[in-house]
Amino acid sequence: MFEAPENPFLVPTDGSFRVANASTTTAEDAPSKKKSRKQLEDVVERLTDAQRRLYAQDQYSLLLVFQAMDAAGKDGTIRAVMSGINPAGCQVFSFKQPSPNELDHDFLWRTGLCLPERGRIGIFNRSYYEEVLVVRVHPEYLGGQRIPDLPPLEQLWEQRFESIRNHEKHLAQNGTVVLKFWLNVSRTEQRNRFIARLREADKNWKFSATDVRESELWDQYMEAYEEALNATSRPWAPWYAIPADNKPYMRLTVARIIDETLASLPLRYPEVNADAREELEAMREQLEAERSEEF
Repeated sequence: MFEAPENPFLVPTDGSFRVANASTTTAEDAPSKKKSRKQLEDVVERLTDAQRRLYAQDQYSLLLVFQAMDAAGKDGTIRAVMSGINPAGCQVFSFKQPSPNELDHDFLWRTGLCLPERGRIGIFNRSYYEEVLVVRVHPEYLGGQRIPDLPPLEQLWEQRFESIRNHEKHLAQNGTVVLKFWLNVSRTEQRNRFIARLREADKNWKFSATDVRESELWDQYMEAYEEALNATSRPWAPWYAIPADNKPYMRLTVARIIDETLASLPLRYPEVNADAREELEAMREQLEAERSEEF
């Protein structure tokens, strides 16, 4: 079963993670924005090759979970990191407000339908973690879930953390590598990005007044993130707290973690046995002979 290697952005599994200590900015020795973009191109090339082997081997699957406050850069990061991936081997799902049909099932049901099959990369833009983040900040949403014998809220969150841990361990034990990224944007940078969306006409569509109202609940969200990451970061399903104020650096950091993870797996193209290789050789000779006759 996959276990996450050491990484400076890895959320520890001992419950010691603190949002207040998690940086939103780059380190002093971080590459410039221009160098980050160039280095990302190199990493994407390696990801492209690794994805081909993942797809051909058809043994492992990779699930990437992205969570963040609004305007942190989830969409752009997914687009940039996955830019070289064959669409046939990758699928992206975004999870917003649950539909009536989804509310008729447990909170893991709708994402369970979208899990990647072997050989593929699945990406969740938001996920089942909304149930211990947004719903925790807005417990009034629980009314639509019609949960029988609803326990006290603190007990409910603990139950959901337990369900998530068990779910992710089950995935890991059955060949799905789970990587979870919290894109940690500062409140100041979020405000700047909101202003940019309002000033630039081609970005107006991204803006929602709801985003600003949710930002006013920043402290409650940070508390929810801190508890969720501490409760569910495990060696087989790690969380990474990625500084998100510098978009090129953020995207490069995410890509490197995915690249290192795939490189740690025993991915290889399927081998052809001797009999099959002999048959392939005969077919090649036949096709070459036919081509010679045409000329």
